[in-house]
Amino acid sequence: MLARRRQVGNTIRGARQDADVTQEELALRAGIDRQTLNRIEQGHASARLDSLILIAGALGVPLAQLVRD
Repeated sequence: MLARRRQVGNTIRGARQDADVTQEELALRAGIDRQTLNRIEQGHASARLDSLILIAGALGVPLAQLVRD
């Protein structure tokens, strides 16, 4: 499970970097705490579905893009 969390976190980080936004900017856009976003990107925390939906919306990408294998 840890490896899968890290994979999702890496995908989110890559999408964020492709959008050229900082963690702080993305967290603000998504309405979540920057530390929460950091823990998700690092794979240290499981993202709630609500958070994933907010992150995908803030990045302008489909939710499936963030969680697909």
